[in-house]
Amino acid sequence: MEQRRPTSGSQQGRPRKKVDNPYLGTDYSMQISPGYRMRRTKREWKPLEDRSCTDLPWFLLFTVFCVGMGSIFGFTIATGGAARLVFGYDSYGNTCGQRNEQIEGVRLSGLDQTDKKYVFFLDPCNIDIVQRKIKSMALCVSVCPDEELKTYQDLKRFAVHNGSELCSYELAGHKYPSLPERFDKCPKLPVPPSKSLPVFNRCTPVDISCYAKFAEAVVTFVSDNSVLHSLIAGVMASKVIIVGLCLLALVLSMILMVIIRYISAVLVWIFTATVVLGSLAGTSILWWMYIDYRLTVNKTLSKETEDAKEEAEMSRDNAQVLLVYAIAATVFTVILLLLMLFMRKRVALTIALFHVAGKVFIHLPLLTLQPFCTFLALLLFWFYWSLVLLFLGTTGNPVQNEETGLTEFRLTGPLQYMTWYHAVGLIWISEFILACQQMTVAGAVVTYYFTRDKNKLPVTPILSSSLRLMRYHLGTVAKGSFIITLVKIPRLFLMYVHNQLKGKENACARCMLKTCICCLWCLEKCLNYLNQNAYAATAINSTSFCTSARDAFVILVENALRVAAINAVGDFVLFLGKILIVTSTAFAGVLLLNYQRDYAEWVLPLIIVCLFAFLVAHCFLSMFEIVVDVLFLCFAIDTKYNDGTPGREFYMDKALMEFVENSRKLERVAERGRSRATEVVSVEGAEMKPMAPGTSSA
Repeated sequence: MEQRRPTSGSQQGRPRKKVDNPYLGTDYSMQISPGYRMRRTKREWKPLEDRSCTDLPWFLLFTVFCVGMGSIFGFTIATGGAARLVFGYDSYGNTCGQRNEQIEGVRLSGLDQTDKKYVFFLDPCNIDIVQRKIKSMALCVSVCPDEELKTYQDLKRFAVHNGSELCSYELAGHKYPSLPERFDKCPKLPVPPSKSLPVFNRCTPVDISCYAKFAEAVVTFVSDNSVLHSLIAGVMASKVIIVGLCLLALVLSMILMVIIRYISAVLVWIFTATVVLGSLAGTSILWWMYIDYRLTVNKTLSKETEDAKEEAEMSRDNAQVLLVYAIAATVFTVILLLLMLFMRKRVALTIALFHVAGKVFIHLPLLTLQPFCTFLALLLFWFYWSLVLLFLGTTGNPVQNEETGLTEFRLTGPLQYMTWYHAVGLIWISEFILACQQMTVAGAVVTYYFTRDKNKLPVTPILSSSLRLMRYHLGTVAKGSFIITLVKIPRLFLMYVHNQLKGKENACARCMLKTCICCLWCLEKCLNYLNQNAYAATAINSTSFCTSARDAFVILVENALRVAAINAVGDFVLFLGKILIVTSTAFAGVLLLNYQRDYAEWVLPLIIVCLFAFLVAHCFLSMFEIVVDVLFLCFAIDTKYNDGTPGREFYMDKALMEFVENSRKLERVAERGRSRATEVVSVEGAEMKPMAPGTSSA
């Protein structure tokens, strides 16, 4: 019985107050008087019907941050950065297609370019590879030249007939051939034919061969232009086959998510056999090499020459190194075999979880569409982010480039921090979208697991989980994604520093940078895994992020060996699934591309197809991995708080129930063995006890 500590005699008889807590259920232990000690009841691990908003301050903070992202977009539009990007501007700061205001200190600015809607570059092939922009002077023209202009007479004729002057504004079109400034302020001859882009009004050369230097700089592994042209021709000739193979990879990934429960046992035993046989083979080879070296040393020592003795000394050193390797491999193999023997039951749990995960996708088929929704959301956000970044590139104050003398727009002063704010938004919002996927999947799987009669599942558990997320748990998702952002930003910054200092820093600094990057990467992966389980705990109990993370961490620590087995074996099985999809797609590609006798043209199409197949397989099987992890957390909670007795029945699936029953049978057999051993020891001890003094045998 709990002891109470009253603060005064008059408070001893006060009744307890009933408190309805949406997180913990009804709690009768909180007292009216502050002198009574408060006791927390045990949390009931089952999905709550009555939920409340979690981590509301973080939702408000995320909302304010998104408003800031939108304000940057509005700022670029209000200051003309968006218009300059879309309509284009010349080298004097005039936006094409509209009336402009005079820019102080910039000549030929403030012109009325209403009739001149297109941007024309005098030398479109003069590209700065590092800055990724054209260094040529730009002018606003009314018509792009649709034919090749070889002489200055052609420029004059084009200006007179079309009213579009292709030289600098201060030069008269009818005087082009005789002006001395024509070599610097007129386009480089011959002027290639060009046409305007559909949205961005730039005159682009029809023949893209002038960008060959840029392509060669990007594709550094291609030294011969003919090879590049051959590869591009192969892609264009096989574009229908490429699309078909990409669809094949998509279909194979969806099929594998359903049938993997039938082949998971085979894949697990393949993994086990490969690891065991590989370790035994490696250890045996090392011992064989050591024995062979010892025999060689003995034969060499039998010779009397000086060279033979020096060679024997070197061989003896190599033999010692091989001995160390062989001993280390032997220790590793013994530990590995003991782990395999000790964790064989955990491997059986992995197979059972894979079997149940396959059933989840059958009962919740909309789960297969979740990667598409997430990818579409990420694609739309990345498009918006890239567009605003381009707007920022043409926003700011006009500045003259000292090298070229051209007018550019740059953010100066405090405004330049908008780019950093925008960069942080890319990471946080991307992680937020991924976290929303994890929370949605976790909510649907939790609903499936804790519903005893699967025929009574909601019509659309995925939609219900999404609505619960948007109504109650966006703050939790925002907080979890922000923690990942805090780890990812320093890692990306260190990677940037490492790339900038490549070849300049000393070995110690390089090692420290790589160590920090590796540690931050490991921390990010651990936090991702903990966040995913925290989202599942939130989906069950509707608790805040920190509370859910703590509860999930306790459950995972209590099942550390099971977690290790599921992550090791499960990840390898999913990796084999990815390899299966990629190889199947590549094999189909080889069969379909066999009609092309120029085998060099196979390379790029097959690379594109294999990369797409791996990306699709990774997206779908990562979804399968999330389902397995959530199922395991639910299973661990189920076995901890329920035992199968009336009133505490299990929620788990039949496959998991069979695993639990088999484990209990093995435990009972082991317990009986220990009991018999104890009885035998006690009987032997009684027989060996000495006779009491004063007694004698008859």
